[in-house]
Amino acid sequence: MVKSLALIASKGSLDWAYPPFILASTAAALDYEVQIFFTFYGLALLRKDLSDLKVSPLGNPAMSMPIPMPNLVQMLPGMESMATMMMKQKIASKGVASIEDLRTACLESGVKLIACQMTVDLFDFKNEDFIDGIEFGGAATFFQFAGESDVQLFI
Repeated sequence: MVKSLALIASKGSLDWAYPPFILASTAAALDYEVQIFFTFYGLALLRKDLSDLKVSPLGNPAMSMPIPMPNLVQMLPGMESMATMMMKQKIASKGVASIEDLRTACLESGVKLIACQMTVDLFDFKNEDFIDGIEFGGAATFFQFAGESDVQLFI
């Protein structure tokens, strides 16, 4: 009997893009049936252009910066850009796969990527804003799979 993993991806920042794609691609490599339901800000991870994914140090006390800085400094203009640049450099220097590569690996391994139709409509997105190979559906469609899954995760 095939095991299954149901993920909900609700965040669309650079640092929150990795968990759903890493978990999904790993589970698929272990022969799990996998679906990811992308809702609200998680829809950003299915857009064609991922260049605007950022990471914010503000309100993220676990984020280690090369130079410790107080939370107040993290509010200054340009700090989000600096944190994003530093994160991208760290990812590249450690040889971690890009979001695009992980997303492609998921599609190639049969992971079903579902864009929440209600959220697409809410944010006035167009289907052509998104990559090929995804599906559009509502929460009820996803629950048919998630309700029977061995593992369910909300990210």
